[in-house]
Amino acid sequence: MMTQKPRVRFAPSPTGPLHMGGVRTALYNYLFAKKFDGDFLLRIEDTDQNRFVPGAEQYILDSLRWCGISWDEGPDTGGPFGPYRQSERKQLYEQYAMQLIDSGHAYYAFDTPEELEAMRKKLEADKAANPQYDSASRMQMKNSLTLSSREVQNRLNADQPYVIRIKMPSGQQVIVNDLIRGQVTVNSKLLDDKVLFKSDGMPTYHLANVVDDYLMKITHVIRGEEWLPSAPLHVLLYLFLGWESAMPAFAHLPLLLKPDGNGKLSKRDGDRLGFPVFPLEWEDPQSGERSKGYKESGYFPDAFVNMLALLGWNPGTEQEIFTMEELIQAFSLERVGKSGSKFDPEKAKWFNHQYLQNKPLEEITAAYTAQLSKKGIVADKEKAYAIVGLVRERVNFVSELWDQTAFFFIAPDTYDEQTVKKKWKEDTPLILQKLMDVLNGLEDFSAASIDHALHSFMELHGVGAGKLMIALRISLVGAGTGPDLKSIMELLGKEEVMARIKRAAERIG
Repeated sequence: MMTQKPRVRFAPSPTGPLHMGGVRTALYNYLFAKKFDGDFLLRIEDTDQNRFVPGAEQYILDSLRWCGISWDEGPDTGGPFGPYRQSERKQLYEQYAMQLIDSGHAYYAFDTPEELEAMRKKLEADKAANPQYDSASRMQMKNSLTLSSREVQNRLNADQPYVIRIKMPSGQQVIVNDLIRGQVTVNSKLLDDKVLFKSDGMPTYHLANVVDDYLMKITHVIRGEEWLPSAPLHVLLYLFLGWESAMPAFAHLPLLLKPDGNGKLSKRDGDRLGFPVFPLEWEDPQSGERSKGYKESGYFPDAFVNMLALLGWNPGTEQEIFTMEELIQAFSLERVGKSGSKFDPEKAKWFNHQYLQNKPLEEITAAYTAQLSKKGIVADKEKAYAIVGLVRERVNFVSELWDQTAFFFIAPDTYDEQTVKKKWKEDTPLILQKLMDVLNGLEDFSAASIDHALHSFMELHGVGAGKLMIALRISLVGAGTGPDLKSIMELLGKEEVMARIKRAAERIG
């Protein structure tokens, strides 16, 4: 049982469109917070100004809103622990970097890019186990550990570029208690002296996220598996800053994998295999390249969310269709898997199909009539309602309804050659002519009345259903497949049915 009201955060960087893996991370944070009546924060981590992409932050907000994921505190809503953009918190971080220097847990480094590259090459040439800036190599570099205090002060006074690096202890066992993976232990000698702060006044992700999580009273850090290698550094920062008692619980989520399971799911996989990896359409502000989103591909937001929730989390039951409220009640980090989850594009379509079948018919019909309007077709509401009810089980997306129903509004101009060749016989026009006489005599042109008339006709004339019904379907639809034929006839109306049968008999012969 949760003893403390959870406070969790989703902290994306505005460096491009939000990947569906990022949406899943936000979703799991949201579900966890809401299950225990906690707070879900949205924080924009924009400390890396070189990678900032215009429009990316708004895209993140719009995407989460489309998914129905709302935040209690964030850059647009505010809150008691703001601001919620790291670039607006710039003045907060330096004091903590200084605190680490004063306590001996960090140091100034003045190495140039050329000197850093030379160090890496030398270590590689010497076949060092870890060719990095760490406890083994730092004493050969230009930093406040190797330079005199006067030299350090002179360089700072001269505004010489510097970074502040963590002073990684050598040989310390760092323990990360992960709610999904259990205890993870890493020897600090394997870790490098990561940069925490730069002379331009901006912190790196590592310092900023730990400071912000502490100041915002975050209780659980639920994030992607790619951050697991950084977790020991973050644990040490909590220890070095004296915040051990406030350290959040960590949970590192499994990767979303390509459909074949080989590697992390990327935009290239979507482009190659024809499915979106972003929630909404994205236009690259530099190249102008457009990437389709789930919304534009016809997915319902609740179907998309339902599908994502089950990519990495197992409810422990056979249930697959969940409302957001049901997901909140059922979700638990204990049932999140450790291994990556393969994304199945066909399963994603299956989820949308289920939602299309279960949504109110009025809602689907409204979307369908809007589709018809764009084609210049004004449909009778009752007819549109009946058409959607007749065919929606045959499609995965509202956008596919037109292909299944165009014949209701446009008489066939061509007839499926293979079906005609197999099923249209020499006597078919004569049989259809006789049927027209029967149909013409019907006062009640309902599906039930038509069904009775067809069966009576077949029995009277000794005509098999396969022969009559397919010939009739070809005449009305132009193909050998489709929804219930009697319902099609009722919706078309007697006059249109007669005209189409006559036309088909004349054209096919």
